[in-house]
Amino acid sequence: SPQVQPFLPQWLAQPKLVQKRIRDNLVPIGDVPGIHPRLLKKLQINGIESFFPVQAEVIPAILQSASNGYLMGQGGYRPKDICVSAPTGSGKTLSFVIPIVQVLLDRVVCQVRALVVLPTKELAQQVSKVFNIYTDGTGLKVVSITGQKSFAKEQEMLVQKKVTGYCSLADIIVATPGRLTDHISQTPGFSLTQLRFLIIDEADRMIDDMHQNCLNQIVRAAFQVESGSGSNMLFQRTKPGPITAASSCYPQIPLQKLLFSATLTQDPEKLQQLDLFQPRLFTSVYSEKKTFGDGTETEQDTNRKYTLPEGLSQCYVPCDLNSKPLLLLHFMLTMKFTRVLCFTNSREASHRLFLLVQAFGGITVAEFSSRLSPNERQRTMKEFEQGKIQLFISTDATARGIDIKGVNYVINYDAPQFIRTYVHRVGRTARAGKVGVAFSLVLRIQERRFLRMLKDAGIQDIRKHPVKGNSLKPLVQQYEEALCKLEKTVK
Repeated sequence: SPQVQPFLPQWLAQPKLVQKRIRDNLVPIGDVPGIHPRLLKKLQINGIESFFPVQAEVIPAILQSASNGYLMGQGGYRPKDICVSAPTGSGKTLSFVIPIVQVLLDRVVCQVRALVVLPTKELAQQVSKVFNIYTDGTGLKVVSITGQKSFAKEQEMLVQKKVTGYCSLADIIVATPGRLTDHISQTPGFSLTQLRFLIIDEADRMIDDMHQNCLNQIVRAAFQVESGSGSNMLFQRTKPGPITAASSCYPQIPLQKLLFSATLTQDPEKLQQLDLFQPRLFTSVYSEKKTFGDGTETEQDTNRKYTLPEGLSQCYVPCDLNSKPLLLLHFMLTMKFTRVLCFTNSREASHRLFLLVQAFGGITVAEFSSRLSPNERQRTMKEFEQGKIQLFISTDATARGIDIKGVNYVINYDAPQFIRTYVHRVGRTARAGKVGVAFSLVLRIQERRFLRMLKDAGIQDIRKHPVKGNSLKPLVQQYEEALCKLEKTVK
């Protein structure tokens, strides 16, 4: 039976398409209109000469939407919300950092004007690092609240109590949901009533993981009436609605939402929850028309939902449960793979595999899991990037969205169960236009479902890569010894 196509609102059905081929479509930074000379200089100092396609489209769009400064002009002009759906590694972070820093450059008082919410501590650290680079020397204050520091310490970083009342110590906040909601409800003087930009990164995960409540709390806090602020009545925000004579006589700070994701949901109901205002969608996740030699075109893969990085090759290896560890050792030792990021489906599996590879010997290996302290994770990541660690074993939760430099191979030790997980995992390699290879170890009983899942998502260029039992034989004896060793340590 033909599938029922959900009715897509126009903005989803007709997005602004962004070039996917990053390397062929770089735009010199000087060619993107409206960027402040000071930021252009910063970009150059940081070795950035050209923007990726997503950045070249989205930066001017955000700047344009704030061309009236913070306030909407009279006449109630209100900026449209912006959604960006683009593959991993296509430069989403810079596309909101640059315009936000620029819009805030001339601010007079320190107030929270921009809030970025991310699902994990690592992502938050990564994003606040980028903000710090571009706000350096501007006087703008970036505060990161992710639970790395004690709650009291974070409170000190956010607000200061003065005789006249509380004052904000942050212009830009980068936060994880849990900590943020705690501060909204428990930190005296913490205010979002002047919030101008709400950025939700990895948006699909933020909608999925019951963080909906967090988003509601942010919006509530943004529209809260501040008590005892008689003079501030001037800037009292009204919930967006039809413009009335009364509401248009005061200038207001609009709250604009910017959503970013590699796998932005196309589900109108979910997007409905986000309560977006006349949103514009920028996407490089779409199917291209294929033109044949005779000039006819076909519309192929019309339901292509996800784009993968251009330089990625994908293979899968049919196997059985017992041969999985041997296959990994074979890739590492016989095929001499280096800089490998290996995914398992659980923390236990990840830990056990790590111990096993360690017991086998000959491979520098590390695990990347929620067991480690944030400092240990940073250190491990650095060692991997420097090439000191060849194999990095991780779960999805830990590695999602993280920009690990120089991953040559992604190995799905456990086949992912959802297409979205697959897209995020394999997107850890072949970033920013480089090449990379993804191998998935697929049990024979999973093979049909796995291939079906990819096919439904329009991913067809995955090759079967069988490994003969003979090539695993030389590893067997040492592997069995490692297993014995492991059983002893586990006991």
